[in-house]
Amino acid sequence: MEYATLFIVLACIFGFFMAWGVGANDVANAMGTSVGSRALTIKQAVIIAAIFEFAGAWLAGGAVTQTIRSGMLDANLLAGTPEILVFGMLASLLAAGTWLLVASIFGWPVSTTHSIVGAIIGFAIVAIGMEAVQWGKVGAIAISWVLSPALSGVVAFVLFRSVQILILDTPNPLDNAKRYVPYYIFLAAFFTALITLLKGLTHLGMDLTTFQSYGIAAAFALMTAGLGLLAIRRLRFDPADDRDFHFSNVEKVFGVLMLVTACAMAFAHGSNDVANAVGPLAAVVSVVQSGEVSVHTPMPMWILLLGGVGIVLGLVTYGHRVIATVGTGITQLTPSRGFAATLAAAMTVVLASGTGLPISTTHTLVGAILGVGLARGIAAINLSVVRAIFMSWIITLPAGALLSILFFFIIRAAFS
Repeated sequence: MEYATLFIVLACIFGFFMAWGVGANDVANAMGTSVGSRALTIKQAVIIAAIFEFAGAWLAGGAVTQTIRSGMLDANLLAGTPEILVFGMLASLLAAGTWLLVASIFGWPVSTTHSIVGAIIGFAIVAIGMEAVQWGKVGAIAISWVLSPALSGVVAFVLFRSVQILILDTPNPLDNAKRYVPYYIFLAAFFTALITLLKGLTHLGMDLTTFQSYGIAAAFALMTAGLGLLAIRRLRFDPADDRDFHFSNVEKVFGVLMLVTACAMAFAHGSNDVANAVGPLAAVVSVVQSGEVSVHTPMPMWILLLGGVGIVLGLVTYGHRVIATVGTGITQLTPSRGFAATLAAAMTVVLASGTGLPISTTHTLVGAILGVGLARGIAAINLSVVRAIFMSWIITLPAGALLSILFFFIIRAAFS
């Protein structure tokens, strides 16, 4: 293929840019609640996320990926014109990366999956035609704008109400925290382990049955709960502080839990969402090297390495803006509230993975934070921030599509 080397170089640059956007915008899913609740400082969160996001992307990011992300269109329609797929993937990466940059500047937590899907829809419409797009799947994505936050919001509301009833609104909140938090630690470890097993390790050749996955998650949760119990016993408390300083001792107990959920969610996120950045890059490399379009594309390790580095760099350089929105902009979080939101998001993602519901991790976590805020009353929520977030969700698909159409025409004209 003419310009083969140049196509691969451009794909690497645009793929790295997209991975940077994933790190700048989407890593807030794993770290926002921990930073907002002050369980971790922003520096500690960046270090933990850098390690576990990179490990997830590098170790479990996938040996094979779909040529067209999320099956939005049939790759066979492009079999006779591989150069059109190359132009389209380059345009899609540049468009999705550009939109994530804009969203990150404004501190909007948007879905990286919806960004790349919108971009692919845009190039497909102008390159092949409206009939090339699986519009039923687009409708399912639109449903997820409501379904994801509503489901996780209800779960988070129930979880935090249970914390209020069992611990915070009792005469002896610290004693009850010591009694019940190990059970919450078990729940949190169980569901975050399930996310990793069901979504994060599917590409490692670990062909686990559902029963095995649940068994391993339960064993990991028991071990984590035991370690959490030991950590709680080593904490130093001043019971007089609790009522005067917003349950500071109780929140220390929940702070132990937030570290566990932050690490697990970062690993699962890195393994699952790195494909949004490197999937189109792998498709370009495959088409350029073979001259053919295939439905599934091999994922060389160097591409996963590039994606992992890009995610970490995006987090370090620009991730603080979206982390601030998720952690403090929507509602004021404490470790107990952050725990309820993170666990609700994890439970919702596990439920969606098992049932095939279309869901976004970003939308799920924002909905869970809203649910925690509602448990304290509507006045606890910053409605102007919520409105801006919802609007950014709605315009993500069309923004990605329009940018992709623009870049597709520019790239095709440049190389034709």
